[in-house]
Amino acid sequence: MMFKKILVANRGEIAVRAFRAAVELGARTVAVFAHEDRHSEHRLKADEAYPIGEQGHPVRAYLSIDEIIRVAKMSGADAVYPGYGFLSENAGLARACRYAGIAFIGPPAEVLEVAGDKVRALAKAREQGIPVLASSAPSSDLEVLLEAAGPMTYPLFVKAVAGGGGRGMRRVAEQGQLRGALEAAMREAEGAFGDPTVFIEQAVQRPRHVEVQILGDSQGEVIHLFERDCSVQRRHQKVVEIAPAPNLDPAVREALHRDAVSFARALGYRNAGTVEFLLETAGPNAGQHVFIEMNPRIQVEHTVTEEITDVDLVQAQIRIACGESLAGLGLS
Repeated sequence: MMFKKILVANRGEIAVRAFRAAVELGARTVAVFAHEDRHSEHRLKADEAYPIGEQGHPVRAYLSIDEIIRVAKMSGADAVYPGYGFLSENAGLARACRYAGIAFIGPPAEVLEVAGDKVRALAKAREQGIPVLASSAPSSDLEVLLEAAGPMTYPLFVKAVAGGGGRGMRRVAEQGQLRGALEAAMREAEGAFGDPTVFIEQAVQRPRHVEVQILGDSQGEVIHLFERDCSVQRRHQKVVEIAPAPNLDPAVREALHRDAVSFARALGYRNAGTVEFLLETAGPNAGQHVFIEMNPRIQVEHTVTEEITDVDLVQAQIRIACGESLAGLGLS
């Protein structure tokens, strides 16, 4: 049965997008808003809207699991949709929803604990025989991280364990830049995700960035919906996405799809997600791909895949969370 009322734990474009999908499926909608967002469009697009958090702390408001659950209970919502950013990869929210008897429209908490943690995701990929880059253990201790980088070859990347969207990430060309890059990435990660933990990873010299959209259901089936090339970036933020990826060797394309689905199945993945890879384009390793992370949520760029597949990914997320199979969605 379809949910009766869905609370969207987000703001802006993705909140409006989720409200539209919910209404088209026959569900009522609930918005939450920080004081600073009291005039925002997403508040006006929902059937109901409730303030959260304290005035003067708009980001903190959307990061409060207690506030999200409080409003969900008060409004009678039977499902929570996290969107992207904020708490979308937070296992704590998924677990809190479960304890409150509210459906979480996303992967189970146990899956988020692995897929939403870049270091644990890398370990899982290694376990599955999927190629990965050399990396350090995660830490929030600056001196430990500096020591771990000692034997590694530059250039390197500093990456936040939590979150995504290019935040908490710094490219380091030489050793003298490492301390400053670590400090900046840790500050940014703590501000954006509430977690300063980072790790250090070997950089690909001439990379091409390709991500594979996947969907998984509660019956254990996983499919891919092709790939998006997101190599055009500015400050690690994707500027242009092209689907399917142009000028890609068919064998490489097939390997990316295979590894993405294999990784998701190994996790017991459910709902929408994106498995990200880098392709080396120069030197003796040209054409080889490595797994870098999984985004266990919908992405900003999901509409690009929707254009080439005619699949409403947000509606698919909601229907999968209701227990529908990929076959029931016509996607097996």
